[in-house]
Amino acid sequence: MSSTATHRNVELVVSALTAGGADPARIGRLKVLPDAVTTAAAAAAALGVEVGQIANSLVFDADGEPLLVLTSGGHRVDTTAVAERIGVQRLRRASPDFVLAATGQAIGGVAPVGHPAPLRTLVDRALAAYDEVWAAGGIPHAVFPSTFAELEAVTGGEPADVA
Repeated sequence: MSSTATHRNVELVVSALTAGGADPARIGRLKVLPDAVTTAAAAAAALGVEVGQIANSLVFDADGEPLLVLTSGGHRVDTTAVAERIGVQRLRRASPDFVLAATGQAIGGVAPVGHPAPLRTLVDRALAAYDEVWAAGGIPHAVFPSTFAELEAVTGGEPADVA
């Protein structure tokens, strides 16, 4: 990990990954990039990987409760289908303030872990098609490699078809 990766959110992500049993070699490959990568396309370009390998951490307001959906960068979440799957009346993209309150992280850098409290999480099954995926590390400049199975494990997430 780069010595510049000292932002509190990055430290919380690394601690959560470690506590969750993530592969230490992958944790050690966390990168702090020179420029923010706030979209899947930007992250994929910066890393030289397919956009589908980017695990977007999208926070939704599910009847007032946060829901984290880790979706392949190539997908748009089908909010109607996901709402039905989890049994809520209304599922909508959360406001920046809602995201910050739920995760302690700003939109564009939300990680799958490192939040003040665990979030109900769905992990897009499409991510399983890749040997390695990349997720945000708590700030828009940080990313780390992982796998579908590891993201499920460290988040306690449920595998789901979300697109």
